[in-house]
Amino acid sequence: MRIVATIQVRMGSSRLPGKVMREVAGKPLLGHLLDRLALVRNLTGVVVATSVRPENDPIERYCRERRLPCFRGSEDDVLGRMLGALREQRADVGVEIFGDCPIIDPALVETTIRYFLDHREAFDFVGNDLATTYPPGMEVEVFSVAALERADRETDDPAIREHGTFQIRRNPGLYRLKNLEAPAELHRPEMELEVDTEEDFQVISQILNHFSDRPHTSLAEIIAYMEAHPELSAINRHVHRRWKALRDGEAIQ
Repeated sequence: MRIVATIQVRMGSSRLPGKVMREVAGKPLLGHLLDRLALVRNLTGVVVATSVRPENDPIERYCRERRLPCFRGSEDDVLGRMLGALREQRADVGVEIFGDCPIIDPALVETTIRYFLDHREAFDFVGNDLATTYPPGMEVEVFSVAALERADRETDDPAIREHGTFQIRRNPGLYRLKNLEAPAELHRPEMELEVDTEEDFQVISQILNHFSDRPHTSLAEIIAYMEAHPELSAINRHVHRRWKALRDGEAIQ
């Protein structure tokens, strides 16, 4: 069984253009994310999925330097781009990792994959983002490629397809979904660890610089560091998160 992670990235972020290639501690944010995924023991492989627009050429060049596959597809049809990348890698199981999550905990990815594999007869999709209990920036989604292919056939609505697995997540009556909630010690839904704005970049930069000698920093360690430095959370606490309305509308208990 081939289990492949896709990282959806592009240079054209409306709030922070080029963020995935901005450097911290000697490498781009994408590099930090790839370093973490390299530690996930139950992944067969990783593919970076970006768009065909020329502005994304630096992403492909970086992947080539690291000898990693880079799939290029539609700018806006993220569902189609993701499915194309997974098909090219002959994947049976897809793992979606968002490009704005450069400090994701490899153990969290590994645990989510393991849960899906242990319960694959019961669920089409297992994630930790159907309801927000972990800090934003720690999202993992695991699903059968067959389920994503079905979603691809079911909708041609651009507003749905631009959100990748949204057709699956929004239809609990059609797909068997499971949300993995954070244990009490990791339950920090208010702690923003994603990179969407300049303020977010400042926070993540300080974390990456602090832990620069360790590619695997656990979420527990990051939480401890953030709570020891409350001024960090204050930097991006006011940022409006557009995804929250979307997720709140699809939350599954």
